[in-house]
Amino acid sequence: MRDMTEGQGDGKRSRRRRAALALLALTILALLLALDLRARGLAWQLMWSQTGEEGALAQMRGMVEVAGNLVRHPLHTDPLAPIDHKTDAPYGINTFLQQEVERPKIEAMLRTIRDAGFTWLRQEFPWEDLEVDGRGQFTDSRAADGAGAVDAWAKYDQIVELVEAYGLRLLVRLSNPPDWSRADPNAGSFAPPDDLQDFVNYAVAVAERYRGRIRHYQIWNEPNIYPEWGNNFVDPPRYVELLCRTYAALKGVDGDIVVISGALAPTISLDGYFGFSDLIFLQEIYDLGGGDCFDVLSAQGYGLFSGPTDRRLRATSVNVARHTYYRDIMVRNGDAHKPIWLSEAAWNATLDADLPPSEIDSFSRFGNVTQAQAARYMPVFYDRIQQEWPWIGNVMYWFFTRKDPFEANQSFYYFRMVEPDYQPEKPSFTPLPVYDSVREYITHQQPVLYRGRHQAETWQIANAAEVVADDTSRFGRASRFDDGLVFRAHGTAVDIRWRPAQATNWRIKRIELSSFLAATREITLGNGAIVVDEIAVYDLSWNRLFPLLAAGLALFVAVLATIVGALRERAR
Repeated sequence: MRDMTEGQGDGKRSRRRRAALALLALTILALLLALDLRARGLAWQLMWSQTGEEGALAQMRGMVEVAGNLVRHPLHTDPLAPIDHKTDAPYGINTFLQQEVERPKIEAMLRTIRDAGFTWLRQEFPWEDLEVDGRGQFTDSRAADGAGAVDAWAKYDQIVELVEAYGLRLLVRLSNPPDWSRADPNAGSFAPPDDLQDFVNYAVAVAERYRGRIRHYQIWNEPNIYPEWGNNFVDPPRYVELLCRTYAALKGVDGDIVVISGALAPTISLDGYFGFSDLIFLQEIYDLGGGDCFDVLSAQGYGLFSGPTDRRLRATSVNVARHTYYRDIMVRNGDAHKPIWLSEAAWNATLDADLPPSEIDSFSRFGNVTQAQAARYMPVFYDRIQQEWPWIGNVMYWFFTRKDPFEANQSFYYFRMVEPDYQPEKPSFTPLPVYDSVREYITHQQPVLYRGRHQAETWQIANAAEVVADDTSRFGRASRFDDGLVFRAHGTAVDIRWRPAQATNWRIKRIELSSFLAATREITLGNGAIVVDEIAVYDLSWNRLFPLLAAGLALFVAVLATIVGALRERAR
């Protein structure tokens, strides 16, 4: 009995020692993790790369939510599908040039935008500002002062002229109907016209006036949320009718016009008035035949409440990866060849506002970051797009600046890239940190082709090429290189579809970039004139790494089981 009692005592003491050691180990691990998170070490970097969160608690919660991706149905994004309308440099910015009066100020804006490396402007040509006085009347008598109506086109002619002079390109947003187009005075400022043909006629008038000078037109903006469809419930059938009728009319003006859908606003709302789920709205567009009525799908790309590295994918929350769901819907509806352009993208730097939060309307509506965070996030977002999302084309920063500082009590004001402080005696704009960081990224980046199927005229190709018509190529055109092809690629292998300039049959050239993990290499092909259709970049790193990780995990589990078994045997 005594021996048994002593044995039980030894067992209890042994268990207490093991519990104390386990508690000590957990305490040490917790302390090390806390120190790592405070110093933004390896653990912090790992969790940031998955969640886009900077706070410790938010990161831990985010990691649990990221793990939830594993139990959800995978999205079909078809990253190796050939995609049209994404060959130009993707960097753009939203402007409000129609609100400016002074030509020198507009020129200063365009000069500042060009110096940052931007090549695109998303600029509205508001219907209410062009066809002001009535149907078919492109005159403006609002400030005539007895001198008669002025030519409503003059302002926009100047915008087009100056944009061309500074080597920039326009994506024109067609929206904002005039009051005369609606009988109901309470319909709302952005409500569609009673007769959709009035909108079509306005779109055609713009396209005809600038034929050959502007090729990209966006039909409406955020038709799935209030108040962009006026004081009405969201109406997918009516929007599809508007889109399809305008698409056919614009293609009739110029077959080379690129029609861009109204930007989808990310929302999980289902009330149909203040908002209608972007995912359901997009599927309804396809169900109603609207997939035949746009060349490019447009969406908004705001960071909102997390950073650019957020990998959480849930239909009931929104972040920078929301467009991945759109891509899944597009692929399932046979539109894998179309890109997504992000019409507006940025982070809302309200935390550095001079006004207190109580004096800023909708202070947290778009999330809250500092100027420094906004400056860090945007280049990381650009980089992630290039590396992970080959279906994304142009990205339009929201926005350059407003015409004056009197909107500082509105949260949207804090998306600006420069201060609205231009004066004739100081003909420039004070840049905010995000301007400097974006300029640094765009002007110093080395273009690289990442995983995906790229057309040969894409902006990442180092040496210039002549685009030639070719019915046997993927999209009816190919690129002729007089001195061979030169580009940089990141992956494990590359396939180039090419032929000598005088030949007619296409060849496939396979180039291995790495035998194991992805690598970046400069590729050259041909010494003389060649024609290239497309370049496919593959990245099989995960396929090659997974067996090693699985074997390592199995070995770890086996060793751990052996150690645990030995400890139990010793305890007995």
